[in-house]
Amino acid sequence: MKIFARQLTLDLYNCDTKTLADTDRIKDVLKSVVGSEPRLNAEFMNEDHFAIVGAFEGGHIALHGYREFRYVAVDIFTCEEDESEPEKLSKTLRKFFQPDKLKSTFLKRGDFGSEREIKPKIKTKVAPLRKVKNAGAKVVNKLVRGNN
Repeated sequence: MKIFARQLTLDLYNCDTKTLADTDRIKDVLKSVVGSEPRLNAEFMNEDHFAIVGAFEGGHIALHGYREFRYVAVDIFTCEEDESEPEKLSKTLRKFFQPDKLKSTFLKRGDFGSEREIKPKIKTKVAPLRKVKNAGAKVVNKLVRGNN
């Protein structure tokens, strides 16, 4: 099966508020990972919602940030599957925004090698990224309340 491109979508929940406040730093992070010089444009829909859209050699990216909800939605589209690495950008964005929870969906685009019915292959992963100490504190509270 010949795949034309790959698309990765990310939902980042409960992101660090400091990173959401600085669109210039977000653009710098995107530029550092893409490799080629992307043409990035930041637009503010209102004081709590911004979008950064960029085209680069071999793909494009769209990022929407919602400051009030501490939420970031990202779409990464890369051409030439053999050379593209949307997962690398995903790792960098997770490290930068520091979400508590992540949902990622991976799509393979443009199946030109099959004459059978084309069925999309979708792989979705939801992973909580909470720190262990938070879970430990909840267990301790439950045990203490249970002993009263």
